[in-house]
Amino acid sequence: MRDVLGDIVEWYETGEPFGLATVVNTFRSAPRPPGAAMAVSASGEVVGSVSGGCVEGAVYDLAESVLESGAPVLQRYGVSDDDAFAVGLTCGGILDVLVEPITPATFPQFREVAASIARREPVAVATVVAGPGDIGARRLVWPDRATGSLAPGAPHEERLDDAVDDDVRGMLAQGLTGQRHYGREGERRLDELTVFVHSFAPPPRLLVFGAIDFAAAVARVGKFLGYHVTVCDARPVFATAKRFPDADEVVVKWPHKYLDEAEVDARTAICVLTHDPKFDVPLLEVALRTGAGYVGAMGSRRTHEDRLERLREAGVTEAELAGLRSPIGLDLGARTPEETAVSIAAELIQLRWGGSGRPLTDTSGRIHGETG
Repeated sequence: MRDVLGDIVEWYETGEPFGLATVVNTFRSAPRPPGAAMAVSASGEVVGSVSGGCVEGAVYDLAESVLESGAPVLQRYGVSDDDAFAVGLTCGGILDVLVEPITPATFPQFREVAASIARREPVAVATVVAGPGDIGARRLVWPDRATGSLAPGAPHEERLDDAVDDDVRGMLAQGLTGQRHYGREGERRLDELTVFVHSFAPPPRLLVFGAIDFAAAVARVGKFLGYHVTVCDARPVFATAKRFPDADEVVVKWPHKYLDEAEVDARTAICVLTHDPKFDVPLLEVALRTGAGYVGAMGSRRTHEDRLERLREAGVTEAELAGLRSPIGLDLGARTPEETAVSIAAELIQLRWGGSGRPLTDTSGRIHGETG
């Protein structure tokens, strides 16, 4: 929807109804990913694309029909091999498209969602696309609040909404869009109800400094957790894409100079694995002043104490040093690079969701804590 937002906001503000078609699932080499959107106004204007040209005509007709009926429709389209080849694909695919009528009455929170997207504020739209209940029922989820319901008026409304909120916030934190399945009361072990979650947030960034074997393991687990992973080192012989196949990018540059120019926000995690004062001290000077949500540095306790003294001598304040997680990771008794990466990932997850870090068998109450 982001690609067509400017046009559909204008239609919405002028009161013109429109049909919004969104790809909610794909199979094989479907032309567009989940979340791709096309909109058809009541006057027949079209913006966006769901298939790169393969099934747009059929979707256009369905959108007009949905505007007339006022009822959303989930439709599956098969893209033939010939059609797929025409838009640059090697084989056909299948895509599920949800077509909804959008007006101030059917989507009263649309203006709020559009404003969040424009501000780059993370927001997700969760929509029932199949199963019991109302197809098209919608819930809007932010990191700190939610509105709407996936089962309005039903006895199980709150249980379903709570279960979906937990999952959606996890997806939103990772910038993930896709489907989730539940029982009618939010049971995750069942698949009666299909909910499409459209996240409007880029994946968080994981910046790994130091092209060592531990960095390769951290990059691998970071990618698994949904981060956009960058590995940076000043030594070109070590900082290569071949050595870090799981990283989204490998940068050859002095770490502190790269970080000084990098895009960093509160969801960014910085892992300093350099083990060398000439790299990690100037790097941590920058890192601790970026506003990153996580700054961790690897090393022994002796290395940590020496590093703290060097940072103090460089002018880093005690308040800034309080933001440093070192030695990096949770105490899992890790030895190998892979185990160390798991301990770092555990600390990232704990910091994100506020967990205690204790075994669940030693705790009570809700497993997923309140987020707002």
